[in-house]
Amino acid sequence: MRAILSPNRMGNAPSVPSRGEREDPSFAPVLRERMPELDTIRGIAIAAVVLYHLFYWTRDLSLYSTWQRDFLVLMGPGQFGVNLFFVLSGFLITGILLESARRDDYYARFYYRRALRILPPYYLTLVLVAIFGLASRGYLLMSALYCPNLSGLLGISLTYTVLWSLGVEEHFYFLWPLGVKNLSRKQMLWLLSALLVLSPVSRFLYHLRAEHTPNIGEYGYYTWNNADGLALGAIVALLLRFPNRGRRHVAGLAAVLFSLAVLISAAGYPAILSRHSRVGEALQGVPWNLASAGLLCVFLLLGTSAWKRAVTPAPFPFLGKISYGLYLYHLLFFAAYAWLFRRLDLENRLHLSLWVQAWMRAVFVAVGAVSFAYLSRRFLEEPLLRLKDKQPVFIFGRASPGTSADTSELQATTVQPRRPRTISRDFRE
Repeated sequence: MRAILSPNRMGNAPSVPSRGEREDPSFAPVLRERMPELDTIRGIAIAAVVLYHLFYWTRDLSLYSTWQRDFLVLMGPGQFGVNLFFVLSGFLITGILLESARRDDYYARFYYRRALRILPPYYLTLVLVAIFGLASRGYLLMSALYCPNLSGLLGISLTYTVLWSLGVEEHFYFLWPLGVKNLSRKQMLWLLSALLVLSPVSRFLYHLRAEHTPNIGEYGYYTWNNADGLALGAIVALLLRFPNRGRRHVAGLAAVLFSLAVLISAAGYPAILSRHSRVGEALQGVPWNLASAGLLCVFLLLGTSAWKRAVTPAPFPFLGKISYGLYLYHLLFFAAYAWLFRRLDLENRLHLSLWVQAWMRAVFVAVGAVSFAYLSRRFLEEPLLRLKDKQPVFIFGRASPGTSADTSELQATTVQPRRPRTISRDFRE
């Protein structure tokens, strides 16, 4: 059943430069087909997550000296790299959906391309996790159904924990195309704004109910308790597509987002510093979401200015290109290092300090995981991404009139139309 596009929705309306900006050749459109600065954002996010797991996650800080402990504590905020991923995903996916909303093959095309991008590395990870016994059968089953983050609802422990965020994003990919196709722009903004409020409220209520039970924290992985980051990214994607929105509007939006991040942090201090408090559980991630959205706006501006090289510094674009695989695979190398360490009895043979052990593991995991992620990108993901251009007739039928087949991978969020007629394109993620 085909949905009818509401006449007052945003559709493909792009961010339009003001008159002064159009006359100045130094300005480029903020929203473009290829946006290399987004790879940098992905690189920052994945580096933060990996550093958090390497130096802070499940580590007893009391066993280290003062200066070592200070360094390890600095790695703690790396966990919010996931928030940056959520905001970026909401921004990208909403742009993709808006660009293709008028296609007859809207749903089939989107889900087919998402499946090519996501499923092969994901299920390869599940196979490796199963082979090496890193997760229970129940958790593997929930992960195979793309519900690892909901395992707690069935009393199943989250073992290979990084998969939880993939569950959140897949639920977003499944549901949000319905919203973009059937809601007007105004309705979408109301729905997304409601999620910005309801998600923290839900976290607060879950904490209130569970704070005296041993299961506290499991609810933090549920999709509805993480919807605000995705919703905020989607709101940014919508706002940047309003007619007559130029660079000054993007800069103003970034200023508002950063200001709100500071205000909420200050209002929630000191309870916001710990998720063991009700306020902390509800609000701790909110300033990070806002700051992530603000950072996205800043990078879009700098990426279209004379400072564009400043937002593509090595090695972050490279890490961004392999970020999906690196996120999936890096805990495998934690397990491999632990196995080798025990197998070779290095603790008794070398009498290494905990600090040296931490850095040995960091080097092993970083080299192994980055190498494996690169090989995955080169020989598994890229060949499959090329199949996006070969649209199976039994899935898509004939191409929609007035649309063009995509020849690029998911990279940006929209394209500046050069003529009134909408040209649907896809992007790389």
